[in-house]
Amino acid sequence: MATQAISKSSPWIGGKSPFKVSYGKLMMWIFLLSDAFTFSSLLIGYGALRYSFDSTNDFIEEVGVDQLKAEGIPFNESNHIDFAVGSNVIERFTPEGADHHGHVDHFVEKLAETGVFSETHWPSPDLVFNHFPFMHGMHLPLFFVSLMTFILIFSSVTMVLAVEAGTRKNKDEVSKWMLLTIVGGIAFLSCQAWEWTMFINAGATPWSNPYGPPTFAALFFLVTGFHGFHVFSGVVLNVVIYINNLRGTYDERGHYEMVEKVGLYWHFVDLVWVFVFTFFYLI
Repeated sequence: MATQAISKSSPWIGGKSPFKVSYGKLMMWIFLLSDAFTFSSLLIGYGALRYSFDSTNDFIEEVGVDQLKAEGIPFNESNHIDFAVGSNVIERFTPEGADHHGHVDHFVEKLAETGVFSETHWPSPDLVFNHFPFMHGMHLPLFFVSLMTFILIFSSVTMVLAVEAGTRKNKDEVSKWMLLTIVGGIAFLSCQAWEWTMFINAGATPWSNPYGPPTFAALFFLVTGFHGFHVFSGVVLNVVIYINNLRGTYDERGHYEMVEKVGLYWHFVDLVWVFVFTFFYLI
């Protein structure tokens, strides 16, 4: 019986590579597609629950701006709760003569007392995510999460440059851009840890939420935590690629495809954040 020699040099034994890409790159695309379904399910679920509640603005219209003004809630000309950038929230909402120390989130209690924060309607993101490091007691809506978004997008740019350097087989440039990508990922995770700390210190848990329905906090921890885990995994992979590149592994192989495959994952993580940012912080 004739025997057939089977080459083990390629995983595409018995056929041609579909889509004219390598086995590893195709598997990465399949993994990212499956992961996209998972994130889509989470965000669609969030959207469905979000719009099953009335919004803070609906409550304000129902109660009436004049009544809320009488209870000490400031409004602007558009009848939205108004905090000028740099205004001291403590001074606005802490009773006169009271000790201001430790009352950074006193305005949460005040808005809950007047019904602006309630389990019956979804909180406005700009009233929840309004902290910034070292600027205690100041209302800076979405400033910090905007910084987080910039950091992650910038890290995606440095990853593009690392992949491009890999196509030229420039080991030193790959190392430089990969290192900057790693720093960006760590900076994003640090920012997310700080934001979670602020949210938890305000009294939020997966089962309770001082800003409104407990579902809001539960989904925030679930979705941002799931995404944060992806960022952490990406940072670990980037560190591995960085170390391998310093050792000359990809020069020995004659190609830098691993940098490109990890780059696909990192760009996916950045793209997902755009949707997470839109769903949680803008609507």
